[in-house]
Amino acid sequence: MIVFSNTTPFIALSACDQLDLLPATFGVIYVVEDVLDECVQGGSIAVPDLNSLPWIRVVAPAPVFAGSILLELDRGEQFTLSTARAMNADKVIIDEKIGRNIAEYLGLSVVGTLGILLKARQEGLIPSFGNAVRKMQKQGLRYHPELVRRLERLVGE
Repeated sequence: MIVFSNTTPFIALSACDQLDLLPATFGVIYVVEDVLDECVQGGSIAVPDLNSLPWIRVVAPAPVFAGSILLELDRGEQFTLSTARAMNADKVIIDEKIGRNIAEYLGLSVVGTLGILLKARQEGLIPSFGNAVRKMQKQGLRYHPELVRRLERLVGE
């Protein structure tokens, strides 16, 4: 299975101490060099050095051509989606709405951080979906409150 991730899911899952859900759920995660660079640049939420994680595969980005709809996105998203498409990825992990919409338009299967947490809760990998989301929110990440409530109800929280 080929699964690519953009930067934000690494940040979000690091914020709630659940980065290990990525290999537990998908095994190997592919990232383009631009995502690696964005994670290294850092921010208020520390993301581990992706190069040090044995389940990360860093790949050179596929080109983005002039006039491409991908040019509406930031570099990490552009190259994640272009490379995922070039490698016929089975899944792309991306949270940003515009990026998700473009990925789906390109025919890519998409999941976000909340989807990963939901699946992890359903499989018993985490004790609480809601607690993980609240931990991310305390770190400044934002998710639509009604979506969070709906997903909590879905897992019986």
